[in-house]
Amino acid sequence: MATYTIRVNGEERKVTSWDPDQPLLYALRNALGLTGTKFGCGLAQCGACTVLMDGEAVRSCTLPISAADGKAVTTIEGLGSPDHPDPVQAAFIEEQAAQCGYCTAGMVMAVKALLTQTAHPSAEQVKAALAENLCRCGTHARVIRAALRAAAG
Repeated sequence: MATYTIRVNGEERKVTSWDPDQPLLYALRNALGLTGTKFGCGLAQCGACTVLMDGEAVRSCTLPISAADGKAVTTIEGLGSPDHPDPVQAAFIEEQAAQCGYCTAGMVMAVKALLTQTAHPSAEQVKAALAENLCRCGTHARVIRAALRAAAG
């Protein structure tokens, strides 16, 4: 058994696991109760589990908890609140960029990572950043508009 220290949403948290290869997603959802990050495919192919680790978008369903030890992890719960949403969250709301909402947290996190690296991306850059985030509802046009709205401030 090992204990891992992860700064989750600005707060140092300790997570104990028997398995160093346990996916970070399981620790976030089960041990820490942060259920906004979703399990989608379990193969890092759909993006529903996307979180930020040290500011970069990562797939938490295949990232071992041991790889997050000592790192800063931000989940959708750490971006904003209903009263004070992050600009990316606000833009998603304004553009009505969610239908069922299952993929939305992962898309918001991917857009947040993009805007951290590229303050004013083009539509093509947004599309490239979201290329591996899957949505079956077909709201991609709204998601792209939301990303561009967030970038415009």
